[in-house]
Amino acid sequence: MYWESLRALLKFTTRIPVGGPADFDAFATRSYLYPLAGWVIGGIAALLVLPLGAGILPAAIALAAVLFLSGFHHMDGLLDFGDAAMVQGDRDRRIAVLSDHAVGAGGFGLGVVVTLLSFAALAEAPSVAVAIVAGEVSAKLALSWITVMGKPFREGIHSQLFAKAQPWFLAASLVLFLPVMILTGWGAVVALLVMLSTLFLFMEASRRLFGGVNGDVAGAIHEVTRALVMVALALLGNVPF
Repeated sequence: MYWESLRALLKFTTRIPVGGPADFDAFATRSYLYPLAGWVIGGIAALLVLPLGAGILPAAIALAAVLFLSGFHHMDGLLDFGDAAMVQGDRDRRIAVLSDHAVGAGGFGLGVVVTLLSFAALAEAPSVAVAIVAGEVSAKLALSWITVMGKPFREGIHSQLFAKAQPWFLAASLVLFLPVMILTGWGAVVALLVMLSTLFLFMEASRRLFGGVNGDVAGAIHEVTRALVMVALALLGNVPF
């Protein structure tokens, strides 16, 4: 059963071939496993750049790898959130823009800013491999927590996950995050604080803008969390190699 949940997790969060159709409920009932997807995606990206050391080229490769492996799934949410946050109008108008597949200036601008921050942070990191793993696992921890805490404002994938989530998922997913301490030392505490700050800021903004959370908001939280965690670690320089 746990293998089926893990396979469903990877099917839902990555482009990695893991066989045929997976049972969504098998993942929804164990969404605390989200950080494991971060270890897989970040780990593959880290292996690609580990021989290259630090610098601009490995930073670009690592960022491209995590985006490609995830199918740019969460980037779509970031762009939609940017458009909806910038639009003039009432809540219904913002929700309509959030659901629109077209990308406007707000989405484009937010996407550029987050991508630039991510790339710059990786380029400045003492170890691109460590930074990309820590950032990706932190982002997946944010997804697990928003699944528990983010009250949905409409039906969708997020509402299905929310309905299955249990409060103890917070602790279970945190346990899967904790090995980041092996890579970053006390940098893991900084990463956790950045993740929490991002999570609560987005939850409050989404409550005011839309009346709750949906999958696009969760995707935006994921992308921004990854970027800000990597920025914090680059500034901290708290990596062992």
